[in-house]
Amino acid sequence: MAVPLLHHRSSGPSDAPLLVLGPSLGTSTVLWNRHAVALADFYRVLSFDLPGHGGTPSDILPDLAPGSTRIEDLGRLVLDLVDQYGAERFHYAGISLGGAIGAHLAIHHPERVASLAMVCSSAHFGPPEPWQDRAGLVRSSGTGPLLTVMPGRWFADPATATGVVGRSMLRNLAAAERAGYAACCDALAGYDITPELDRVTAPTLVIGGIYDVATPMHHARELADGIPRATLAALATGHLAVEDPGGLTAALRAHLRVADTMTEHG
Repeated sequence: MAVPLLHHRSSGPSDAPLLVLGPSLGTSTVLWNRHAVALADFYRVLSFDLPGHGGTPSDILPDLAPGSTRIEDLGRLVLDLVDQYGAERFHYAGISLGGAIGAHLAIHHPERVASLAMVCSSAHFGPPEPWQDRAGLVRSSGTGPLLTVMPGRWFADPATATGVVGRSMLRNLAAAERAGYAACCDALAGYDITPELDRVTAPTLVIGGIYDVATPMHHARELADGIPRATLAALATGHLAVEDPGGLTAALRAHLRVADTMTEHG
């Protein structure tokens, strides 16, 4: 029986190094569209949808019971996707929850992760109770109640929500399946890699958003301080880093170039 795979988009040369792009909770592959196009010149780029988001069904997860999903479940789905493309090693960049998945993979599967970039992410996303509460809310009422509060958490200027990019992101949120979104909240509730940061051996770039209220800059500094030889950068963005797509792409390009050079001389 075929292994169910995360819905994803692929671009770039089939023989190029693989770059996997992970999204934030409530979004989809659309979050990475502009970057994927720019990075596909030199990489085979895979961007994926989380369970219950975009084109990925919630039931791709092994257990949707409240409290069951862990970050390792999401990481396993990413490895299944990479395995389908026949790649032993891959670069990984992720925003928020997407970054957390990458950090888990870098810690527990270091032989697979050639480099890591964590964008507006964290070693922990606060105490578990708020995530458990949000999971319960979404299971009972869907993501509708979140639509009024997310613009203030996602964007440097909440007015971005009325623009093309903001409307696209909010449509993703509105369309997210209850079970999958809530399961991802459960994964965030149980996620805390603070004691394990020094186990990350992959070349790592940490990017914080100066105007990010969901994971403020001190989260980025904690990551960069704890991960050996990590590089810290800041962009004038909110939590989804949509305000400076050119700056984010440029930072990723430079990071990947250094990582590839280290691999060549490794």
